[in-house]
Amino acid sequence: MLFRFVIFTLFATHCIAASALPSGLCKDFSSKIPNVSVPLCEAAQLQDTRARSVLNRAIWVRDVRPDDARLRVLVVGGIHGDEMSSSSMVFHWISLAQVAPADMPDPIHWRFIPALNPDGLFARPARRVNARGVDLNRNFPTPNWARDARIYWEDRTRKDPRRWPGSKPLSEPESRFLLAEMDSFKPNLIVSIHAPYGVLDFDGPSVPPSKLGRLYLDQVGIFPGSLGNYGGVHKRVPVVTIELPSAARTPLDAEMRQMWLDLLRWSAERLGPGVTTASREVPVQ
Repeated sequence: MLFRFVIFTLFATHCIAASALPSGLCKDFSSKIPNVSVPLCEAAQLQDTRARSVLNRAIWVRDVRPDDARLRVLVVGGIHGDEMSSSSMVFHWISLAQVAPADMPDPIHWRFIPALNPDGLFARPARRVNARGVDLNRNFPTPNWARDARIYWEDRTRKDPRRWPGSKPLSEPESRFLLAEMDSFKPNLIVSIHAPYGVLDFDGPSVPPSKLGRLYLDQVGIFPGSLGNYGGVHKRVPVVTIELPSAARTPLDAEMRQMWLDLLRWSAERLGPGVTTASREVPVQ
């Protein structure tokens, strides 16, 4: 009996240790990401997905799920490693999801990915691309990728190395991880946070939000291999792309909260259980 108790205790201790954040992780995030303190990071209770970047860094997530959640929303920051404010806003939204359920018109199961591109984030200096020099937001398997992605890179970006789409779609472990999350989580909405253009973009079905906080809708078109193109146009999952005004500074806390509240209201209006698929379609002009 004593032997069983010792074995159980050792097993339980191992499980607790395995689920705890590695020592120094939040200090690393706090030193790199603006407006993210160590306590804010620790309170996020990030979970190890066991997915790894090119350089074997963990890709962390956090699920916040009310018992009566009827919508699933996937929030992604840090697709580009040098857009540090995007990761910061994800941490602040995790905090809002944890402590402000009364703000939710419809209960939402949130899945947050604060830093999809940890290698780019922790490079010195931080880099847009991942460790193999691939722009992850051009690496998703949109139709005709093999033809369009390279042509766009050569003709429209003049072979800008910051926008290299990779040798083939899903060539990178980070983009493969996000696609797997989309397939398993099956979000009703994807929110992709970027910087520094200070606008709101949208792809896919539904009438887009006209504004979130001080950011107003300005649809800039679609790009071969982008998440908006793949998720919104090809997979028909609405993708809201938030372009924060600065890559190095976050908006004020009140402004991030206002964007959060505006997103909740729009989600309830356009994606709620009572909204039919037909009513979510954008009317043909």
